[in-house]
Amino acid sequence: MASSLLSSTTNASLSLFPPQTNYSKSKRRISRVSCNAANNNNKDDLNISKGHRRDVLIGLGGLGAAASFTYNPFAAFANPVVTDPKSCGLPNLPAGAQPIPCCPPHIDSDNITDFVFPPKLPPRVRKPAHLLTPQEAADYKEAIRLMRALPEDDPRSFTQQAKIHCAYCHDSYVLPGSTAPPQVKVHFNWLFAPFHRWYLYFYERILGSLINKPDFALPFWNWDHPDGMYIPDIFNDRRSSLYDAKRNANHLPPVLIDLNWNKRVGDTSGDVDANLSKVYTNIAAVKAPDSFFGKSFTPAAAMGTLEGLHNTGHSWTGDPTDPNGEDMGSFYSAGRDPIFYCHHSNVDRLWKIWKDKFEGEDFTDDDYLNTSFLFYNENSELIRVKVKDCLDSSPLGYTYADVPIPWENAVPTTTTSVVPASTDNPPKLPLLLNSVTSFTVKRPSKSRSKAEKKKKEEILVFEVAFDKSKDVKFDVLLFWKGGDPTKATPKNREFARSFVNVSHAPSRKDLNANFTIEISDILDDLKVDDQDNLQVTLVPQYGVAPVTINNAYVSYQEHHKFRK
Repeated sequence: MASSLLSSTTNASLSLFPPQTNYSKSKRRISRVSCNAANNNNKDDLNISKGHRRDVLIGLGGLGAAASFTYNPFAAFANPVVTDPKSCGLPNLPAGAQPIPCCPPHIDSDNITDFVFPPKLPPRVRKPAHLLTPQEAADYKEAIRLMRALPEDDPRSFTQQAKIHCAYCHDSYVLPGSTAPPQVKVHFNWLFAPFHRWYLYFYERILGSLINKPDFALPFWNWDHPDGMYIPDIFNDRRSSLYDAKRNANHLPPVLIDLNWNKRVGDTSGDVDANLSKVYTNIAAVKAPDSFFGKSFTPAAAMGTLEGLHNTGHSWTGDPTDPNGEDMGSFYSAGRDPIFYCHHSNVDRLWKIWKDKFEGEDFTDDDYLNTSFLFYNENSELIRVKVKDCLDSSPLGYTYADVPIPWENAVPTTTTSVVPASTDNPPKLPLLLNSVTSFTVKRPSKSRSKAEKKKKEEILVFEVAFDKSKDVKFDVLLFWKGGDPTKATPKNREFARSFVNVSHAPSRKDLNANFTIEISDILDDLKVDDQDNLQVTLVPQYGVAPVTINNAYVSYQEHHKFRK
């Protein structure tokens, strides 16, 4: 695979760690819903014809050029052009946040080099943060100390690295020629995983170069293993460069992370089994790329299970005494906490596990593969990268330590064996979700054959309107008969999925985000596949402003391998 990818790059080269240059300010087929079907409760199939193929260039963190596309609410990008990075503006921050510029210092946008894979050497091995040797921990702390010591206008500096996330989660870049969405966004769509993989790649190389250790590897926060379900000790020393004061003081060790955390009910230590079941449901049990990564970059895009799982880690870690949960609890400030990068290192690892162990597949859509980002490397050189060149992490020169994954068989258990009657109680839409609400959703088909289920996944879809600048969480239960629905946990098979938003740029009031859930296996496990209707219970957990459910319906999504 590496050889084929290399052929797509230019002849520019990146030596492993060339001498530092001084920085100067002078210097797939994707499922889509047709517009005509937007208000139908029973959508038979989400698949429509493939759009035009096009290259997309996106500058990240103000570190390059942004994409431009003509607005089409149900296509990805069109007619992209490279824009001047100086077009970067102030971010769209939530109320109460201190106005900050998230753009980089002035750069020469004409001097861009296409990415070339690094020399093939023994891979950098990313290890769990709680298992680092004393020397590895010392190297990591020293690298961050040196990064913090760089001048703020150096694109490799800790400040500028943090601003990458701010700019592209909070609307710093306006896309010329578009009306909605007007900005590049790397959350709530299929750009989430590849953007953050590239982000960590360059961040890791910068750290390694600062301590002159090419084999330096960024550790990962191993919160999917019982031994790693707490903030690693290396981040808790107040004298260390890894310390951040803006964390939840009630969540320090030995408190375990709660991957189903409900901030409304207060701080309690997480449940190991519930955490493992949560990871199982969001990683091992997910089949389709659309469900795992999210959907294409459109106004009605949807986040995938990988992003949804990651969101709780942000909210759980951020400081609740800050109005916006800084640092980790808001995307504009998350990069200011060193634990952010280790959190995302584990997210990246879960992507690799999903592909390697659970036979997950990447998108093959050209719109996805040819999307481009710009980052500064360890020599302050502006590098253009493409999504297709990061789908296999091996040529990038890093891998992950082989540690146990105790969640791979953590299948939730059914609360009750009582099969509910197939009643008909459709929701009154739009539905303002300000209390526990139950209703039914009509299924276009029931009792499908194994062959039908193998070819098409049954999907429960919600069209959700909410304020993206606010933290929001609600849970979705199916055929719940276990008593108080607010007591349901990921250990229950009826617990289908959680919708979790971390504060980022506010959404337009007239747009929905799609929230989708694969349900074929859940219905089989609950032995309710013969029911005409889904019995749905929505449990709001927190959020200043209630969520509005504008539509709820069942559709069938052709599995990726049948769409090739």
